[in-house]
Amino acid sequence: MKKFVVAALIRAVRTLAQTAIATIGTTALLSEADWKVVASASVLAAILSILTSIATGLPEVDGEKGAHEE
Repeated sequence: MKKFVVAALIRAVRTLAQTAIATIGTTALLSEADWKVVASASVLAAILSILTSIATGLPEVDGEKGAHEE
């Protein structure tokens, strides 16, 4: 279980960072970024990543399909 949680959190943090970079990248200047939109989109993406990991499992975790099967 611990291996699954660590792997899911690593994926969620990566997804959060990717979404933040993509959202910031849509503005012409960094000072024009709507930081509330960046934060909310990034957190939502991280939550969705965790839920997807729970629902489908993680290939990097040997033998575990997801928390719902434990």
